[in-house]
Amino acid sequence: MQQELNDERLLTRAEVQRYFGISQRFLEMAAVKGEGPPIVRIGRSVRYRTVDIRNWISDRRET
Repeated sequence: MQQELNDERLLTRAEVQRYFGISQRFLEMAAVKGEGPPIVRIGRSVRYRTVDIRNWISDRRET
């Protein structure tokens, strides 16, 4: 059973890749360029809020 992702949960890049299919390499490069989903820095760690990933994906939807 897949764990429920609440909107405030902080995800690692590996978890973003697992749950949303966005590669860790893309996330790394996008963060350097300032083009990816918003990040949360905790010390040296980089995390992503679930709600931010969902909103970022939604903002890129083309109809």
